[in-house]
Amino acid sequence: MYGNHKFFLFFIIFLYSFNCFGELIEGKSADFQILDKITSKIKNLEIYVDNSESYGTLIIKVFACYKRPPEEIPENFVLIKIFDNIENSENKIFQGWMISSSPSASPFEHPIYDIWLKDCNID
Repeated sequence: MYGNHKFFLFFIIFLYSFNCFGELIEGKSADFQILDKITSKIKNLEIYVDNSESYGTLIIKVFACYKRPPEEIPENFVLIKIFDNIENSENKIFQGWMISSSPSASPFEHPIYDIWLKDCNID
């Protein structure tokens, strides 16, 4: 009886120690889609890593961009900071990771703009 438990415990430890996911691929730029809620216009914006771009009153800075390998389920991750430039004062309104498959997982909320990560470009 104890032999089966030891085998089962060894098997569980073996499965957890084996890395199931491949190495993430580092990207050179990130593609975003921005919605202006007032005008209902959508703009696509490409921002290179370690650069920033402005759209309306927003300033978006990209620090890192990663993509899963092609043989896995598609997923993109980007580390960003977003500032709102109102009356010549930059207020940080978001800092963190944004995930392409779960735009609602990132707590970015703004009364005028919505931002979604579309892709992380590796070329």
